[in-house]
Amino acid sequence: MSENPPVFDVMSTMRAMRRLKPDPVPAELLEQLIQAATWAPSGSNEQGYEFVVVTDRDVMARLAKLWGRSVDAYLASVGNVTPAASNPKVRAAVEYQRDHFHETPAVIVACYRSRRPDAATGRKLLSRIGGADAAKLVARMGRVATLGEASSVYPGVQNLLLAARALGLGAVITVWHLFLEHEWKRELAIPKDVHTFAVIPVGWPMGNFGPVSRRPATEVIHHDRW
Repeated sequence: MSENPPVFDVMSTMRAMRRLKPDPVPAELLEQLIQAATWAPSGSNEQGYEFVVVTDRDVMARLAKLWGRSVDAYLASVGNVTPAASNPKVRAAVEYQRDHFHETPAVIVACYRSRRPDAATGRKLLSRIGGADAAKLVARMGRVATLGEASSVYPGVQNLLLAARALGLGAVITVWHLFLEHEWKRELAIPKDVHTFAVIPVGWPMGNFGPVSRRPATEVIHHDRW
């Protein structure tokens, strides 16, 4: 059997890196990360994703205050019951990142510009379906729309994380900012019709990359049916 392509090594050693050096990341590398993100698929190839890249120290200092509040809200609620946050090493890393966020070299906010149809267009589209199926679709429309946008953003985020690992950069996907999303959007002047899906701190890692700990494929595969 031939050796696995290099991307397999990148994926299997892409640890979440929360302890980052304050050293700046060259602008050309950050652009490479965004370029990698744009290569991912998006629903109907609409490419509605947008990325806010923050490196300004004054802006970062203001975001650090929001980050601290966001993380504290997470640790006081959901973080009390998640296995990762209950791990002392993981919690220590989360708290370290919270306390040193102002030193983060770069933060990337992954967004999506909503293209949801207006009410009149929605009714016209649903009229073509008719019957019980239309009623079911109406009931699920919010979930369908949200997942549709997310599925057009997160593949790009994964590409970005893989590219960061390949370039030797540390990064981690987070969604804790959603506790205070309106304040994050106001601070970064993100338009109302643009939704945020992830905040990704990026920098040179203090620790080392290594094998990730995950469930084996044999435990999660259901052949032909559940």
